[in-house]
Amino acid sequence: MPALKFPEPALTDGVVTLRPWRESDLARRFEAFSDPVCLRFSWPLTETPTVDHVRDRFAAQEEARLDGDELPLAIVDAEDRLCGGCSLYDVTPGEARAAVGYWVTAGARGRGVATRTTRLLAGWAFEHLGVERLELVCEPANVASQRVAERCGFVREGVLRSHIPFQGGRRDSMIFSLLPGELLTSTALEVP
Repeated sequence: MPALKFPEPALTDGVVTLRPWRESDLARRFEAFSDPVCLRFSWPLTETPTVDHVRDRFAAQEEARLDGDELPLAIVDAEDRLCGGCSLYDVTPGEARAAVGYWVTAGARGRGVATRTTRLLAGWAFEHLGVERLELVCEPANVASQRVAERCGFVREGVLRSHIPFQGGRRDSMIFSLLPGELLTSTALEVP
């Protein structure tokens, strides 16, 4: 499968920008991702994350991008301050399907960052990758992510029981899907 190319220009709605990760983001990504909420919902290992984990993740994501499987991006604000990370992953061109994921820094939560990010990625995936089904999965207790999905127009399909290995066991996941034409783009009620 061909490598996934980064969107050019970078995806932005004027409040958030989704750009390629940079080596200079390493320390900021480690610090931001070490937040208890990120660790609770997004850190699959039982061991405490280290800078080496983040460095290894950078390398693994770049390899996945070159293989055409994942498009990882940093979420930044207008001053290029890190607000989180996101990706299109499980990109399956033969099935016209992909998944979207994200995490948001503690200081950026509650400001619509995840919703804006998901809208940008979904719109780009439909328009530029020909995706016909976009999936979003999250931990059943992650109510904030479920609200993001719903604000973007995703439809809740159910629970995937014992879905993924997670922190020494297995974790259920809520699954949502979005089809072309279903993306909700209104930001009228969101705080910038």
